[in-house]
Parts: sequence; C-alpha cells; structure tokens
Amino acid sequence: MSDKGAGRRLSMQSRLGTLAASGLLGATLAFGSTAQANDPIKVGILHSLSGTMAISETSLRDVALMVIEDINAQGGLLGRQLEPVVMDPASDWPRYAEQGRELLERENVAVIFGSWTSVSREAVLPVLEELNGLMFYPVQYEGEESSRNIFYTGAAPNQQTIPAVEYLMSEEGGGAERFYLIGTDYVFPRTTNRIVRAFLNANGIDDDAIEEVYFPFEHSDFQSVVADIRRFSDAGSTAVINTVNGDSNVAFYQELANQGIDAVDIPVLATSVGEEELRGMDTGPLVGHLAAWNYFMSVETEQNEAFTARWAEYVESAGLPGGSDRVTNDPMEATYIGMKMWAQAVLQAGTTDVDAVRQAVYGQCVDSPSGFEICMDEENHHLHKPVLIGEIQADGQFATVWETDGPVRAQPWSPYLEDSKDKVANWRYPWVCGDCTEPTHNLDF
Repeated sequence: MSDKGAGRRLSMQSRLGTLAASGLLGATLAFGSTAQANDPIKVGILHSLSGTMAISETSLRDVALMVIEDINAQGGLLGRQLEPVVMDPASDWPRYAEQGRELLERENVAVIFGSWTSVSREAVLPVLEELNGLMFYPVQYEGEESSRNIFYTGAAPNQQTIPAVEYLMSEEGGGAERFYLIGTDYVFPRTTNRIVRAFLNANGIDDDAIEEVYFPFEHSDFQSVVADIRRFSDAGSTAVINTVNGDSNVAFYQELANQGIDAVDIPVLATSVGEEELRGMDTGPLVGHLAAWNYFMSVETEQNEAFTARWAEYVESAGLPGGSDRVTNDPMEATYIGMKMWAQAVLQAGTTDVDAVRQAVYGQCVDSPSGFEICMDEENHHLHKPVLIGEIQADGQFATVWETDGPVRAQPWSPYLEDSKDKVANWRYPWVCGDCTEPTHNLDF
C-alpha cells in the first residue's frame, strides 16, 4: 500500500480555530431566546432507499443520520437539535424534484444532503434554484456545472477520472494504448467519456483505439460486451474505464469473472464501484481490478481509524442491516465532510438562513478521514481533494497503489472540451463578508 504524501497528512487534533478563540462557539450554541430557537432544525436527506440505486445510496442515508446524532449529542446547533427528514425517491429521477420541493416547501428544511446520479441531481437543481434551497451533493460527477445552490463534495473529473486515465497510460499502470469505455446510459458516463476521449486524443490516442458502449439502468446481461472487450484487447494493451452505476455492476463484474478477464491482462478501472458495491460481490476473481476515489476505507490514518470505529459503533447501536459487514466508502466520507462544513457554517453565520450559510461555507475546512485537511473552494463550490487509485483485494477492500501528494483543486469546467475550457461560474460570490469571522476549522462534532 502506497504511503506517498503521508507526511502531508494531518494529526487527529481538533482545532476550534477562531470560533473557540473568540468565544463565538459558546455564544452560537446558546443562541436565541425566541420560540424558534427551541424548535428543531430540519435537515433533508434525499437518497434512494429502493430501486437500482439503493445499493449505493442507502449507506449515505445511514452516515448522514450518524452525523446528525453526533451533532445532537454535542448540543445541536444554535441551541437547537437537528431533525432529519428522510425521503426515498426510489431511483425514479422525477421524484427527486418532487421530493426536493416537498422538503423545501412543506418541511421547510434548512439544507438537503442528497442524490447520487447526475440525472437525479439535475432533476432537483431547478427546484433548488427556484426556491433558493441549499444542497450538498456527495458523489463524483462529470463537471460542466457550478450552481450557487449546490456544494459539490464529490470529485470533479480532474480529481478522479483524468488522473486514473493518466495512471493507466503510465508504465506503473500498465501502459495502456487502447481504452474500452463502458457506462450506464445517462449524463455522467456520457459526459465523462467525452472528456476522457478528448484527453486521450490530446495525448496521442486516436479514436480507432477507443470503444464506447452504454446500457440502461438495471441492465444485467453483459455476456456479449465482455466478449467484445476481450476481442478489442487483441489489438494491443487495453484498459477498461467503467462508469456503470447501480446494481448493474454486480452483473458486470460477475461476467468479467465468468469469462476470466484478469486484471493483469485487461485492468478494469471503476469510478462508481467502492467498498459498499463490492460487499455484495464475490471479490476473489476481481482481485487487481481498480477504482479511483478520494478515500478508501483501508486508508491508514488516525482520522480514519476514528471514523470507521464510530461507524461500526453506530451500525451496532442502530441495528443496521449487514451488521459487522458494513463498510465505509468515498461518498460516505464526502457526506460526512459536507455535513460538518454545513454545521460549521451555521455556527459561524449564527443562523440557518441559506444566503448567510452559503457565504459562510466558503473556505470551511475539515480534517477528513483521508488524513488531509479538506477545504471548500472560495469560488467554485467544490472541494480540494486528494486522488487515490486502489486495487480490489479478496476481502472487498482496496489497496492504494497511487495517490497525489495532497488535495487537488477541482476544475468543474474541463480544459479538454472546446466549449467548456474558458467557462467559469456564471454567478459570483467573492468571499467578502463584511464583519463576519474567518471560516471555522474542524469543530469537534
């Protein structure tokens, strides 16, 4: 397991920063003498707990409830407890918009943590912008978006897919010269692969060395496409970029095993398969295949030891299905980071008002389980994140084989697309805050 950049990882020490130094933390925890100050703060959780995406999204609901429990155990925010309002869009994209509206209009939630696929995020985005809601989105995505109503705590392409392709092209990663791009038929795989193709073309890989195929959600018959991957690889060193989402991955990886696709010969690198998805697979035949994320459960840091221990404790106390087999993964870490940043911003702003909280989120930092201090960019609503590439192990964990020295600033707009490379956010919230305090760092929730 690589320990590159370990010297830049931070200690477990929690620093209360300027809030503790100024006494503002105590003041905000005791905030308010009106009736509203005694009412709970409603927090929306918008994740599919049924349908094809339940395999991925259920754990995000669970870790969000864990963080809410932890914040409430510390006295809540502004002297008020947090009250989760959990929805189940059931992997039906229009329902994300319907339930997002219900959360904002009927439930009056202060914030939403939710969605996984880009089509679900895009479904709820117009509702957020219409009603000036705030959502933290915890999953890697294709970029080409930067909304003032969403904070993106997952990876942009330059924090996941592009470094992964560079690795596969390197001698260390096998020196791939041909690329087979397989994905689910929706915006994330198609846009990501448009960026990947442009990147490959810019690095001397012609279109005739790139194959691109897509399948609908819930597709389960991958026999012919896996045979085609083998045929395609006969012409030279080949790597597969897998952007399949949901429980279709179980069928895809089973077929790889059935046809004996070995990672040494044809490495398959996934962008949406992590520890939770592997938990439902026979991982023995998959050893050596790869995934690119910003966090793995196997990362050896004090912060991750505490995070995984707290998760195991919560799983047991809440009686969650799966018990001791439950794992942590990258989107769970991104949910954890986003919730802590939002909580710190509420304390800094002294209110749950969306405009005030949005302004306070800029520059917030959290000591993450990955071992790095992760900060919110002050201009583009994305995190600065490390990039890790890991090999699947027989126990369903990943062994890190490559990682960046430290966090990488997100590029929401790809420099490899002609219609994108010169774009910036079409709104501006420069970090100018009058009399507000500096961003909070690492409150001990």
